[in-house]
Amino acid sequence: MDSPPSEGESSTSQGESSTSQGELSPSRTVSRSSMMESIRSYGLSRLAGIKIDTDELRRRLLMPQYLRLAMLDSITKKDVDGGDQHFPSSGSADVPCPESPMIVFINPRSGGRNGPLLKERLQKLISEEQVLDLEDVKPHEFVRYGLACIEKWANDGDFCAKEIRQNIRIVVAGGDGTVGWVLGCLGELDQNGRDPVPPVAIIPLGTGNDLSRSFGWGGSYPFTWKSGIKKTLHRASVGPVSNLDSWHVVVQMPGGEVADPPHSLKAAEECSLDKTFEIEGDLPDKVNFYEGVFYNYFSIGMDAKVAYGFHHFRNEKPHLAQGPLANK
Repeated sequence: MDSPPSEGESSTSQGESSTSQGELSPSRTVSRSSMMESIRSYGLSRLAGIKIDTDELRRRLLMPQYLRLAMLDSITKKDVDGGDQHFPSSGSADVPCPESPMIVFINPRSGGRNGPLLKERLQKLISEEQVLDLEDVKPHEFVRYGLACIEKWANDGDFCAKEIRQNIRIVVAGGDGTVGWVLGCLGELDQNGRDPVPPVAIIPLGTGNDLSRSFGWGGSYPFTWKSGIKKTLHRASVGPVSNLDSWHVVVQMPGGEVADPPHSLKAAEECSLDKTFEIEGDLPDKVNFYEGVFYNYFSIGMDAKVAYGFHHFRNEKPHLAQGPLANK
């Protein structure tokens, strides 16, 4: 997982201690103070006074058009070969490769009414093909088709595809559940020997954002700071990588029971249990197994019921869940 620069290295941002002629109105003082507190909590105070050049940032993140289109076509068609028509007939030897190619997953239901606005800003800064709406493209589809398409071209001798596969980074704009969903799907790469697994950065749009806080990405995103998104992408492209522990969980249920598991749990036809695993009583004749990976923490019981119930409530009535404060 991408880890941002240490907070201990942060410097005072421009404007935090400056004096100006006249007095600020109370409302403006509160608003500015609130915004600066949001910036500090998000961990961007170190970069607040640094100007990020838009063109330079885009050059470092933007994948060549033929690879962007091939990747997206492969995902849409659910076929690794679905984008072959985009391969340049003259080869790609002269095509410049980005230093930190980036894919962004965004959950438009997170962040209240700001999710779609953030998506638009990200697409303008990078490209439409590299900003994936989780309503349209699921993380496992990207792994199995989009990233696999790049891997195929890399194995066929495309230098730029090889560099992109080696250096690609992921940004997830959403809450802890969204981040865990993406991380779980990326885990398929390690299981299938498809290294390296891309590091992941977070734009916290959820209610708790505990995983984001743990890795220094803050507890909320400062939407009012217009240049914040550029600084976020900059940090995600250059930040050092830290390891994150993960756990494998297996849920066993009597056969015939209908379950609606979350994204992190998938039905398994076969399940291998550790020899030291103890089971009380005898297994029923028919059982259903669900397995998956979790990060940070795993909830079961009343707190899980409340959290999962809110997830369904937000999907059914998004107008009533328009931000972290209201959600809490």
